[in-house]
Amino acid sequence: MRYYRIQMQQKVKVPQSIVFGIRTAVNETLRHENVRARSAVNILLTNDDQLRDLNNAYLGIDEPTDVLSFPAGEVMPGTPDKLHLGDIAISVPYAKRRAFAEQHSLKSELQLLAVHGTLHLLGYDHETPEDKDLMWGVQASILAQVGSEVTAPPEE
Repeated sequence: MRYYRIQMQQKVKVPQSIVFGIRTAVNETLRHENVRARSAVNILLTNDDQLRDLNNAYLGIDEPTDVLSFPAGEVMPGTPDKLHLGDIAISVPYAKRRAFAEQHSLKSELQLLAVHGTLHLLGYDHETPEDKDLMWGVQASILAQVGSEVTAPPEE
């Protein structure tokens, strides 16, 4: 079994069972995509204000969003066998609203966002219909594997 380092920072607290579900989803994504062992991902669970600030600073969009990914793909200093894949920021309040609107659990919504963000770290995107179909297919497969009740973002 491959070992991955998933660092969680919670500015907005969620139950440990949900944190475990997020870690499981990220681990399964990395395994599914055959990412080398000992790779690392940082996840920040935060609020709408911070996601809005990050969205504005990095994408020039002055509104909150659900998830942002910041790919790194760098070898960690002093550890040539470890790869830092990047950082993912997730707005827990945004996820709560979407989970309520879509009538599924917060855990499933956060797993969806974690998988989505991790796939972005690995180079997936959804700018074209073909890219979106590919990313959504991979995402659905991973989410089904972890037993999530939701496998795709709502159509907007």
